[in-house]
Amino acid sequence: MQKETIRIAVVEDHQLYRDLLVAALDNDEHISVVASASGSAEARSLIKPGDVDVAVLDIELSDGNGIGLGVALRRADEKLRIVLVSAQDMIEVLATLPEDERKHWSYLSKSSSTSLGILVDTICKAHAGQSVLDPELMLRSAARPGTSVGSLTTRQFEILRLVATGLSNQSVAELLGIASNSVVNHLSSIYATLGIPEGNNARVSAVLEFINDTTRRA
Repeated sequence: MQKETIRIAVVEDHQLYRDLLVAALDNDEHISVVASASGSAEARSLIKPGDVDVAVLDIELSDGNGIGLGVALRRADEKLRIVLVSAQDMIEVLATLPEDERKHWSYLSKSSSTSLGILVDTICKAHAGQSVLDPELMLRSAARPGTSVGSLTTRQFEILRLVATGLSNQSVAELLGIASNSVVNHLSSIYATLGIPEGNNARVSAVLEFINDTTRRA
């Protein structure tokens, strides 16, 4: 079966970076860049509902910010998925989004996830309905003392950190060399420790808690 082509839009106010990004992504056989904009106003005029699957948005734009733009674009097209990128660690901005909205967003830092492969993988996962947080930033995360996440066991923290990067239960299990049902059991314990009811949004809520209760080491 032929893999579906993912239609993406790139919004970046630095022209050289935008041009390089568009050229690199267009070289991927499964991705088609259908829109490229330098700012929020241009993006709103170019990106029409139903025309784009994933929008890659710089957070800091000359005429606005990627968060506000993403919210506006998703209000017009609820199927659109957002990948935020930033030159600085601004992952905490995701915590400002409503929980039912947060699952449609991913985040990468330009300073840590410089690999095109990581960006392409994030775009593909976002298109598939997953939420991905910058893997390098997650690996550098440390729990704040006295927080709910800080009370997790070492194994629970490790599992939640991997879940935050967008890995499935099976992928986490394979990476850690444990059974998939062990990951499920650990997640249930994590939800209980964090005071999160099990359900459709439990995974998203736990990741949001992880963002709030951790810092990133330099």
